[in-house]
Amino acid sequence: MFVTIVHIEVLPKHIEEFIEASTENHMESVKEPGNIRFDLLRNEDYPNRFVLYEAYENASAAAAHKDTSHYLRWRETVAPWMAKPREGIRYTGLQPEF
Repeated sequence: MFVTIVHIEVLPKHIEEFIEASTENHMESVKEPGNIRFDLLRNEDYPNRFVLYEAYENASAAAAHKDTSHYLRWRETVAPWMAKPREGIRYTGLQPEF
């Protein structure tokens, strides 16, 4: 399993727009071949901080996500709303095994 955890800090005035755009991205991403999970999480203490938890069967499926129209649209749309550049950290999923 190939996992990326993306940390995002959004400018407070764009939080609702970010959630809407990210929800649309989520809804399409979970339909992708090889997608296992695609979660949108919000920090309870800092409501302008978010995490995307992206799990794919393999690196190829994760890479294919970056070429989808919904991801490219999301990336372009939300970029100006970020307080700082997003940070994606890659992990190898050990459990559960797929």
